Amino acid sequence: MKLFKHFITITKHRWLVRKICFKIGRYWQGLTHDLSKYSWVEFFNGAKYYLGTKSPTIAEREDKGYSAAWMHHKGRNKHHFEYWFDANEKGIYVPIKMPIKYLKEMFADRVAASKVYKGKDYSEDYPLEYLLTHRGKEMLHPESFEKLKEWLTLLKDKGEKETCKIIRKEKKY
Repeated sequence: MKLFKHFITITKHRWLVRKICFKIGRYWQGLTHDLSKYSWVEFFNGAKYYLGTKSPTIAEREDKGYSAAWMHHKGRNKHHFEYWFDANEKGIYVPIKMPIKYLKEMFADRVAASKVYKGKDYSEDYPLEYLLTHRGKEMLHPESFEKLKEWLTLLKDKGEKETCKIIRKEKKY
C-alpha cells in the first residue's frame, strides 16, 4: 500500500487545480476541489491501487470489475461529466449540459491531472489529445463537449496563461 505516495499525488493535483481555478475566477471550487479524495473509501482504495502515472481507479476496476472509489467520487464532484446524467422521457440515461462553473472546473481538473500524470513529459496539447481519444464526445453533452474542446484547443494554441484569461471572462455557453 502506498499511502504517502498517494497522499502526495492527490495533494499535488489539488494544488494545481487550485492555481488554475484561481486564474479562471473559480475561487471556491479551487479551495474545495476533490476533497472527497481524502474520504476513507477514496483514499484507502487510491493508496491500495496506486499507479503513479494514471488514476488508481483503473487498477481497482481491473481487479474488482468496478471502482468503489470512483463510484463514491463521481457522485460528489460536479466537475465530472458522469455526475451530469439523468433519464430522459423514455427512461434512457443521457448527458445533461453542464453549468459553466463546473465545466471550468473540469478544464482545470483535466489540465492538472495531465500535469501530474505526465510529469516532465506534459505538453499543452496533451489534455486535448486525451479528450479526443478517451470517452469524450459520446459521454459529454454535445454543447459541453464542444466548449471544453474549444478551451483545450486554446490551451494547445495559446498556452495556459492566455487561455485562463479567456475562460475567466466567459459567463455562459
